[in-house]
Amino acid sequence: MSPPGRPRPLTLVFLLGMGMASERINCPSRCSCQYLEVNCTGQQLQEFPAAIPLDTRQLILAANNVSYLPAVELSFLADLVYLDCSKNLLGDDLDFTFIGVAKLVYLDLSFNSLTQVTFSTFSHLLSLVVLKISDNPNLVAIEKDAFANNTWLRHLDVSRTGLTFLDTSTVQDLPNLRFLGLSDNLWHCNCSFLDFITWMTESNVHFPDADNITCYTPEGLHALKMAAAEAQLRFTCLTQLYKRDYIFLCLVGFCIFFAGTTAAWLAGVCAIIYELHTSKGEEEEEEEED
Repeated sequence: MSPPGRPRPLTLVFLLGMGMASERINCPSRCSCQYLEVNCTGQQLQEFPAAIPLDTRQLILAANNVSYLPAVELSFLADLVYLDCSKNLLGDDLDFTFIGVAKLVYLDLSFNSLTQVTFSTFSHLLSLVVLKISDNPNLVAIEKDAFANNTWLRHLDVSRTGLTFLDTSTVQDLPNLRFLGLSDNLWHCNCSFLDFITWMTESNVHFPDADNITCYTPEGLHALKMAAAEAQLRFTCLTQLYKRDYIFLCLVGFCIFFAGTTAAWLAGVCAIIYELHTSKGEEEEEEEED
């Protein structure tokens, strides 16, 4: 006989069976589930899977055909810390999508069809450490304050996208950034991009595949590495005056000329008024003497 207070062997088997059955029932269709993890890799899913256990910490949706992430369903997974949505069809607007998963630490959106990143895309992910948005060929714009709230961000990868420009403040103000992927992008190395190139050469951030971080345009700098491009841009941008510079200088000159002319005219008017006042006073004195 089993000791008092302890379940009999058959009862224990029954309870374990019920637990396993419950786990299988809570696992989304065509996905495999382990403790706090749901893996739906390569299942040709067209939509975000339903019935994901609410205590899930790690969700892997890689290599599917998901084109939309529902913010409401994601918000139910409040304890989620790891989300892999690589190799899907995500694109267009992801603003406020991740508003309910503030504990997220790892997010992989690589190999999708993202077009832009705004402040509202990741602003609620205050704990984010790793962000992969590489291999999004349609990604052409990242707002300068896109990562302003992601101060814990340590690993950022924007390699192999359609980016031609990245504002220096976008990454310079990330105090914990240590890894930044920038290779094989269509960088337009003009004077506006010089500050970013200078930051790259002076920062302590690691740039993997640095040999493939090169200028795409203009033609004179095509395929040039950033260090060499910086030297040429410094000479060009600091010695060459553009049309807008000549216009600015002409406006400054005109303002100076106008201000000088106005000042001279006012001085002349004041002198004449003073002279008239002085002569009038002398006449009045002469009349009083007479």
